[in-house]
Parts: sequence; C-alpha cells; structure tokens
Amino acid sequence: MRQKPSLGGRSRQDSEFLAAALIGYQQRRAEIDGKIAELRQQLGGRWSSVPAGSSDGTRPLRKRTMSAAGRKRIAEAQRKRWQAFHQAQDPAAAKKAAPAARRMSAAGRKRIAEATKKRWAAFRKAKKAQAG
Repeated sequence: MRQKPSLGGRSRQDSEFLAAALIGYQQRRAEIDGKIAELRQQLGGRWSSVPAGSSDGTRPLRKRTMSAAGRKRIAEAQRKRWQAFHQAQDPAAAKKAAPAARRMSAAGRKRIAEATKKRWAAFRKAKKAQAG
C-alpha cells in the first residue's frame, strides 16, 4: 500500500507538532506586539506617531519623498528667514550702499603729471651729474 503525499511527505504527528509550534510562536508574537504598543503609549509624543510597519516583516516601510514644489517652498522660506536674521544682526550694513567711486578732476590729474615730470627731470639731472 502507498501513502498519500497530502502532507508533503511528513507523517501526521510531524504536521501536528509543526502546527502547535506555529500557534505557540503566533501567541508569543502577539504578546510582544502588545508590549511594544504599551511602550509606545508610555513614551508618547514622537514615538506614538511612528508607524510600526508590519509585524511579520514582509512589507518594508516606504521611504517618504517630497515633491519639487514642496522643496521649493521650503527653500524660499529658509531664504526669507536668513534674510530677516541678517538684517536684524546688522541693520546699518544692510542699508549702507557701496561708496561711490572717487573721480579725479582734470586739474588734479594735471598737477600730478607735472609733479611726476619734475621728479623724473631731477632724477635724470642727478644721474647725469654722477656719471659726468
């Protein structure tokens, strides 16, 4: 006589033993999940809102992403905060404009050119006197 392969090649006793073990492990998992829930409740605040994921570990938690528009809004708000911070730190420097470029008058430029020519003439005269 042949045995029926309905139990996957295992005897009836083995299958009953495995079923009992499975029930025991499921009970232990339910106890642990209950203790985790109690701890989260005691911690409160930020831990109470954290998703626990699936208890059997088959479904990973999804990574949250932000849209480009959301990032743009956050960046704009940060720039606005930094601008307000820097204006509060040194209000005089924020309003102070760069000094205007200084311009030399034609008469001033002429005086400088004449003084330079006079110095070079004196230098050449002194050099000629030393050589000769």
